[in-house]
Amino acid sequence: MTVKDRITTALTQGLQPSFLAVHDDSEQHRGHGGWREGGETHFRVEIEADAFAGKSRLERHRMVNALLAAELAGRVHALAIQALAPGEARAARPSR
Repeated sequence: MTVKDRITTALTQGLQPSFLAVHDDSEQHRGHGGWREGGETHFRVEIEADAFAGKSRLERHRMVNALLAAELAGRVHALAIQALAPGEARAARPSR
């Protein structure tokens, strides 16, 4: 199972999102700190879940980080998170 698959599984099981996109951006960081041959070091997560309703941005990020603790302690060097509650600024999502 790839790191991307493990991230997807952990977030799906832990937060039951209505939207989830996990992007491996490792190749964009080739030669920078934390990059390793084979990639799977730099990720961007876009997630929308009911669990984020009423939570601050910090609380949302802590929820995601807690679910991904094993990955963050291992191969993953960087994780960008956009965590939204349903109905929040869909236009804020990056279009990549």
